[in-house]
Amino acid sequence: MKTLLVISFLALQLAPVAMAQTSKPTAASSATNRVQTANGPLEGTAAPSGIRMFKGVPYAAPPVGEFRWREPQPVKNWTAVRQAKQFGPRAMQLPLFGDMNFRSDGVSEDCLYLNVWTPAKTSKERLPVLVYFYGGGFVAGDGSEPRYDGESLARRGIVTVTVNYRLGVFGFMAHPELTKESTQHASGNYGLLDQSAALRWVQQNIAAFGGDPKKVTIGGESAGSYSVSAQMASPLSKGLIAGAIGESGSLLSLQPPTALAQAEQNGVSFASTVGATSLAALRALPATQLLEATGKPGAPRFSTIVDGYFFPKSPAEIFAAGQQAHVPLLVGWNSQEMNAGAVLGKEKPTPETFAQAVQKLYGPQANDVLKAYPATTEAEAEQAATDLASDRFIAYGTWKWAEVHGQTGGKPVYRYLYARPRPAMTPEMGNATAGLAGGVVKSTDPNAPKAPLARGAVHSAEIEYALGNLATNKVYAWTPDDYKVSETMQSYFANFIKTSNPNGSGLPQWPAANGGNGVQVMRLDVTTRAEPELNRARYLLLEQTAAK
Repeated sequence: MKTLLVISFLALQLAPVAMAQTSKPTAASSATNRVQTANGPLEGTAAPSGIRMFKGVPYAAPPVGEFRWREPQPVKNWTAVRQAKQFGPRAMQLPLFGDMNFRSDGVSEDCLYLNVWTPAKTSKERLPVLVYFYGGGFVAGDGSEPRYDGESLARRGIVTVTVNYRLGVFGFMAHPELTKESTQHASGNYGLLDQSAALRWVQQNIAAFGGDPKKVTIGGESAGSYSVSAQMASPLSKGLIAGAIGESGSLLSLQPPTALAQAEQNGVSFASTVGATSLAALRALPATQLLEATGKPGAPRFSTIVDGYFFPKSPAEIFAAGQQAHVPLLVGWNSQEMNAGAVLGKEKPTPETFAQAVQKLYGPQANDVLKAYPATTEAEAEQAATDLASDRFIAYGTWKWAEVHGQTGGKPVYRYLYARPRPAMTPEMGNATAGLAGGVVKSTDPNAPKAPLARGAVHSAEIEYALGNLATNKVYAWTPDDYKVSETMQSYFANFIKTSNPNGSGLPQWPAANGGNGVQVMRLDVTTRAEPELNRARYLLLEQTAAK
C-alpha cells in the first residue's frame, strides 16, 4: 500500500531549502575546498561552521540507454576541476510521500550521485565515516533531503555521506532477458548494486576527504534500514563495512524478498502493460512513460529479489548461517510504526471489531494472536490493533534482524525503542494542513479510514532527532525536550560510529543485547533508560503463524 506520511506538499513548501553558495570564492578558498578523487578533482563549498560539503559527486556512470537495468558502470575520469556545489538529480520517482522535501534539481535516470560532508582539513585525518541510505519504500527518497543533512554529524567529527540509488522499476525490475544477458545470470537489485558501488567508491576515495576507509558505518531508515541489512548480507558488500545502524526495517521480515523466477514474471507482466515485447523495446521507452506506468492500478511492486548474485540465497538464510558481515549493529524501531486502521480498516476500534479483524487475518490461530494482543476496552483495542499493525509492518523484521545477528554475527548488538512522539505542528503548518492528523499515516486511498491521532513515535519520526536535524523541519514546534532527545540520540549514534559502542560520558548506560531472554532495550525518550525486552513472545508468535 502506498502511503503519504505526515502532511501535504503544501505545508512542506515552507520548509527550508539550502541554496548553493552564489558568492564568488577567492583562489585560496577554492583551493581549500578542493579534493582529488580517483576520477578527478572536485571543488565543493564550506559552511559557516567550517564543514566542507561536496554535493552531486558521481560514483558510477549514468544508468541510461544501454546501461538501463545493468550493474552500475565505472565513472569516466575528468581532468578539469569538477564543481560539486549542488545536489545531483534524484532517482526517477512519483510524488508519493508528503514528508519528503528535496533540495535536488528534479528527477532523472542520471541519478547515481553522492554527497559528502567532512570536518577534515586535510586528507591525513582518518576520521570515522557514516554512509547513509534514505528511506521511501524503494520507490522514493533522495540524499538531498534536509532530514539526512550531514553537517550536524560532521561537526561531531564524522565524515558523512548520503547516496542516491535507483528506485522502483529502474532499480528493481527483473526480466528473463535481463537474466539471460547478465554474466551473473541474475537481474533486478540494481538499486542495491548501486549502494554497493557507492561503498566501493568510499573505500577508494574517502581518505581524500579525511575519512578512514577501515571505519565505515552504514546506516539508514525504513527502506534505508532494509538496505543496511541487505549490504550486510551480500558477499559483494559485507567486507566494505565496519559497523551498521538500522532504523525500522530489515529483509528478515514477514514479507521476504521475491524469488527471481517470480520477479522475472512480474517484469514480463509489466512489460506487456507498456506494450514492450522485448528488452530492447523496454530500453527504448522514455523513462517518464515507464515511471507513469508504475503508478497505475494493478502495476507490480518492484523491490528486493533473491537473485542468486547479490543474494546467493535469502537474507534470512545468510544471517542464520552466520555468513553476513560480522560487525557491531545498532538497531531499533519506533513505538507506533503503523496505525490501528491497517488492521481494523474502516471499523471503529472495539474489542469486537479487533477480534473480527484478527479472525479474518489469522483464522484458526486467531485465539493465540488475541491472547498476545489482549483487548477488553476500546482503548485497549486501539492499542492492540496499533501494536499488531506495527509488528506486522516493520517491528517483527527489525527484531528478527537484531535477534539473529546477535546469535550468529559474533559482535555486539545494541537495541533501542524510540518512543518520543512528535510535538504539535507550528501554527502556520496547522493552518496549512487543516483536516490532517499531524504525525499520522495518510493513505492515498480516498476510501481509506481516517487514521487516529498518533499516540507514539510514528514511522520515520526519529530521523531528524538521530541525525541532529530538527531545525531543518519547520513543520513541528520543537521544544527543549525534543532537542534533549535529539542530543541524546545523536550522541549515541556518533559514539557508535566512532567506537562501535554507543556508550559515552554523560549518557545512560546502553547494554548490549545479543539475543535470548534477559535482553535489555534502550528506550529513547525524554527520560532515556534501559528496559527489559517486553514483547519477545509476540514476535515469536508472528513467526510461527507466518510459517504455517
